[in-house]
Amino acid sequence: MTEPVTILVDADACPVKAEIYKVAQRYGVPVKVVTNSPFRVPNDAMFELVMVSDAFDAADDWIAEHSGPRSVVVTGDILLADRCIKAGATVLAHNGKPFDAASIGSAIATRAIMADLRAGMDGVGGGPAPFSKADRSRFLQSLDRVMVVLSRKAG
Repeated sequence: MTEPVTILVDADACPVKAEIYKVAQRYGVPVKVVTNSPFRVPNDAMFELVMVSDAFDAADDWIAEHSGPRSVVVTGDILLADRCIKAGATVLAHNGKPFDAASIGSAIATRAIMADLRAGMDGVGGGPAPFSKADRSRFLQSLDRVMVVLSRKAG
């Protein structure tokens, strides 16, 4: 029997948890919400809060260790995305953009360039654009598409 699909959520600063729960219920897929601080998840056996220590990268380490070909990882953390891709997981950013083996290298390079630019700007910087309804909609569509593909692979 094929291992079930599981959604692993890097919960801190994740703006699409409600959308994840909605899609997971539609497909009957368990969700593990990983965090180092208390968090409310729906009162349903398919949703599990995974509390990790507050050690640096503890949530990332847990997610990376538990990800694999039947995992969908939702994160905005590019370095975590890279680790999960290497484990065979499907990885989506909060805006629905997929991270994959073809795109992760340039994403890591861009992250490094932006860090260097911010370091030289003496506190000047704007951060990411505000999360929009279009981002939320794109995420829902992407997660739904991923679930369809993974459910076909199981069948």
